Amino acid sequence: MEKESFIDIQERVSKLRASIEKHRVLYHTQDRPEISDEAYDSLVRELEALERRYPELQTSNSPTSRVGGEPLKEFVKVRHEVKQWSFDDVFDYEELKKWQEKVNNFIEKARLTQEKVEYCCELKIDGLKVILTYKEGKLIQAATRGDGEVGEDVTQNIRTIKSIPLELKKKADVIAVGEIWIGGQELDKINKQRAKDGEAFYANTRNLAAGSLRQLDPKITAARKLDSFIYDLDSFGPGSIPAKQNEELEMLASLGFQTNSHFKVFENLEGVQRFYEEWTKKRHSLDYGLDGIVIKVNSRQIQTALGYTGKSPRWGVAYKFPAEQVTTILEDIVFQVGRTGVITPVASLKPVLVAGSTVSRATLHNEDEIKRLDLRIGDTVIIQKAGDVIPDIVKVVTELRTGKEKPFRWPEFIIACGGDGRIERVPGEAAWRCVSKDSFEQQKRKFHYFTSKKCFNIDGLGPQILNQLIEAGLISSFDEIFTLEKGDLLNLPRFAEKSADNLIIAIEKARTITLPRFLTSLSIPQVGEETAYDLANDFSRTSTDSAKISLEKISKASKEELESINGVGPIVAESISTWFKQAGNRKLVANLLKYVNLINAETTAKKLLEGKTFVFTGTLSSLEREEGERLVRINGGNISGSVSTKTSYVVAGEKAGTKLETAKKLGVKVITEDEFRKIIGE
Repeated sequence: MEKESFIDIQERVSKLRASIEKHRVLYHTQDRPEISDEAYDSLVRELEALERRYPELQTSNSPTSRVGGEPLKEFVKVRHEVKQWSFDDVFDYEELKKWQEKVNNFIEKARLTQEKVEYCCELKIDGLKVILTYKEGKLIQAATRGDGEVGEDVTQNIRTIKSIPLELKKKADVIAVGEIWIGGQELDKINKQRAKDGEAFYANTRNLAAGSLRQLDPKITAARKLDSFIYDLDSFGPGSIPAKQNEELEMLASLGFQTNSHFKVFENLEGVQRFYEEWTKKRHSLDYGLDGIVIKVNSRQIQTALGYTGKSPRWGVAYKFPAEQVTTILEDIVFQVGRTGVITPVASLKPVLVAGSTVSRATLHNEDEIKRLDLRIGDTVIIQKAGDVIPDIVKVVTELRTGKEKPFRWPEFIIACGGDGRIERVPGEAAWRCVSKDSFEQQKRKFHYFTSKKCFNIDGLGPQILNQLIEAGLISSFDEIFTLEKGDLLNLPRFAEKSADNLIIAIEKARTITLPRFLTSLSIPQVGEETAYDLANDFSRTSTDSAKISLEKISKASKEELESINGVGPIVAESISTWFKQAGNRKLVANLLKYVNLINAETTAKKLLEGKTFVFTGTLSSLEREEGERLVRINGGNISGSVSTKTSYVVAGEKAGTKLETAKKLGVKVITEDEFRKIIGE
């Protein structure tokens, strides 16, 4: 993707605001969302990030400053006695620690450092917020949150919910806040009936709860098994609200409200994190929906001192579960060649955190799927990850299109197919395949060679792992190895947190490579290690030439120029020239150079071995063959794979075979590893 200009950023912000507002109204006001809560949150977070980076683009009416939605016109409007707030969100432990730092700073300013800081953790129910007002213990009003100041009067419908007390156990004046929810089993039951009636399904339990509570006919609400959890006291009289949040929950229960029993108090964030991780795993075990936990400073005195921002309490935060749907940018569509030669398109994405891990790939299945989604390069897309090896693209957020997106066209040739790269339709299927029948094996072998010690030497990225990555569609060209994210690896067999981390670290270390190794890695026909070194040395003619300049010279060299290099004959020259003329190969090199740092071959001031040719054979005790060959080259010598009369030395280790016998027959000097080290001055 090209670097964005400030005008592009302004346009993105404007479109994000319009999209968020559209989906906010659909979600909060009309109860017919088109995208998931998580995808909506993802759009909001992108807008928040852009507004932080470009403060001049912030406006007072930005969606990031809103609380909820306007009340429906069909219901009577109610002004809340106590303004309603929504919690800010955090999505990982680092963000949680930053929130804690802000809390501690406010505590110091308020000089409340003697007050013990505890955190009350509660489950964040995915339902509809309701504000209940009681006079002398009797329910007189129930309202939705609305925009935080004005909500909708839903008293008649709330009265149908059995867990809502119509009369409290004490004759008190109370304003209580909680969540109305409906169970997953009830959702399934109602959707089955709606299918029979030819009606649209409810998307989720939150959507069903909101739709049920907002029925104009209370009988419909009563027919649905709505339930509640009450979690806050906005006011209580006569008397006072307890000094701690956990005590407040206990008081609510004593008044007759249903509270959620899964709350705990912790003295530090480590305990909070354990609670969060426990419920991340257990959240689907409950019949009601959860989308995170809520963390509140337990002390009401500290809560009062911390107060509120324009839209949220400073003393609490919502710690959201890892999103299983998020939005990101489609940067490209690449191709995976399968074991039978069938071609699968794969989306290359702007890296994004989904289901707790950063990913950069999504499957696209086939050409028909691309057409169905109307995918264009540069689109903002919603991706979903729910246990698959790589995520799926669910939807395109079309209102964010700028006109710069590029329609996708299926190619006529794919390099990974081998041969001339031709592809063909699979008869009777919406799929394409390589014409060359050994394309998959060819591709695997090239990848194995690319990561080997002779080339990029990526530790831990051996044949088995490479095969997994290719078969899963995570890599289809060499450059994609360097775009892998940890989350792309975690669902592959034999990959856990540590092994995924280790491979990403190894890939990072391999980003710097010498020009000869780089040329070797490309699998140019007829070009092995020695030819690659000859090319690099000949075209690095001045000390001021960078490795990239030398590579550019090689790529543009004529056959005559290439043939003039010692060791490069007409067949090799033809092969090199032809390879670099192919557009796909030039693109591969250009893509690789985006991710790797190319340097010239190592050299020493003294050419100790100039004019000398070495052959290594057998197993050396403390020197790997690749390292020995590297030492020969940086000291000006040459390496050969076979012994001849032109060979200067054969370095022989244990179990040396026919090369040692040939050397003895030809009278070539045979030396040990120690003797070799003495020659090069080690």
